[in-house]
Amino acid sequence: MIDKQLLAMLVCPVSQGQLSYHQLTEELWCKKSKLAYPIKDDIPVMLEHEARELTLEEYESIKDS
Repeated sequence: MIDKQLLAMLVCPVSQGQLSYHQLTEELWCKKSKLAYPIKDDIPVMLEHEARELTLEEYESIKDS
């Protein structure tokens, strides 16, 4: 779980978009850039080369939120 205050301060380094936490994958997702950033040892890894692209299904699940 990520601290809600920390999540409110973080933005996607690529798009500057808002992030949302996804507990199942333990990642921070950005719908603007369609990237997912991993959380390792409770620390968000906010590096573009560490991110992965969201699948179409994942993106569809957040695009209207």
